[in-house]
Amino acid sequence: MRTHLNTAGAGLMSRRTVETMIEVLEAEQRDGAYETEQRYDDELNVALYKELGRLVNADPQDVAIFDSATRAWSATFGRLALRSGQRVIITPYEYAGNLMSLTTLQKRYGFRIEVMPLDGAGDLDLDWLRRSVDDDVALVSVPHVPSGCGIVNPVEEIGRILDGGDALYVVDGCQSVGQLPVDVGRIGCDLFTGAGRKFLCGPRGTGFAVASRRLRERLTPDLLDLHVADIDQHLDVAEHVSGARGLELAERSTAVFMGLLASLAEAPDPAGLDNGHLSTALAAELRTVDGVQVFDPGRRQSGITAFRHDRVPAARIAEELRAAGVNVWKIAGSHTPLYLLERDVTTAVRVSVHWYTTEADLTRFMNELRRILA
Repeated sequence: MRTHLNTAGAGLMSRRTVETMIEVLEAEQRDGAYETEQRYDDELNVALYKELGRLVNADPQDVAIFDSATRAWSATFGRLALRSGQRVIITPYEYAGNLMSLTTLQKRYGFRIEVMPLDGAGDLDLDWLRRSVDDDVALVSVPHVPSGCGIVNPVEEIGRILDGGDALYVVDGCQSVGQLPVDVGRIGCDLFTGAGRKFLCGPRGTGFAVASRRLRERLTPDLLDLHVADIDQHLDVAEHVSGARGLELAERSTAVFMGLLASLAEAPDPAGLDNGHLSTALAAELRTVDGVQVFDPGRRQSGITAFRHDRVPAARIAEELRAAGVNVWKIAGSHTPLYLLERDVTTAVRVSVHWYTTEADLTRFMNELRRILA
């Protein structure tokens, strides 16, 4: 039996989720794709938005769905009209896909990017943030949990620091939603993005954004697809759907989003999970292995642990573990470049636990790892 320790890549879908998607695909083959989509109209256009809103305590009107969390982030962030002279504050834990969108906009608008420093433990220096936020700061971007290490960033405390100011607040929740409690109201962010395929254990090709009215009012005009707008013979465009759905494209897979809805119905309450405890124990065990360096900065950990060995490459470790029936993932330092590449980490092994991970799974992983490194 396989041990899955790669939920940070993609979680294990339940049988119900898989059967839901099969049922939809068979209906599309039998009855037609448009006709099947129409049959599931209430689920796709009402229930899904309500469930995602319930998940993160957001108004369904503020929810938009996408094919990935990265698409949700870039499609929304890319419509911000920032100005030369403004400042954007990010963290060393920013994901590379977000950074590429950010640097593209920087070349267009000429704003400055500043990186929030870390304290001695690897936590974000919130005193620096308090001193640094002024009228020139247009936006602050923080990953709730980075993909390259397991730190849990204090997104609610950052929201309190920014509360009442003009700066927009963006939180990447790709690796947190489903394993940590998320309340966008308590966080106070203008944009929160999440993935369906990771700790929510939904299918690939699913993601979402929660975009506040304040954020939407600052976005530049962009493509409006036919599910939210019409155009007449005079080329006049009229929107007929309000809220964050105007950020979406109309084309989407009925099967995968019905699968996501099924996975949301089964997702355990994150408040009852103890992924951080498992990762902390795993990191302590890894440190007993000669030649292993663990990357677990900060005082609070999630269900993600990353490490490297001083002699055996990460790719070989991941391949041999997979052959032994244990799934982990080789990550690239360039995917979290301001943290990992700054520390000369080009590759590492990422281990991610979830509600279905047992102590026996971690024992099996450690036994196999010690064999590979012997």
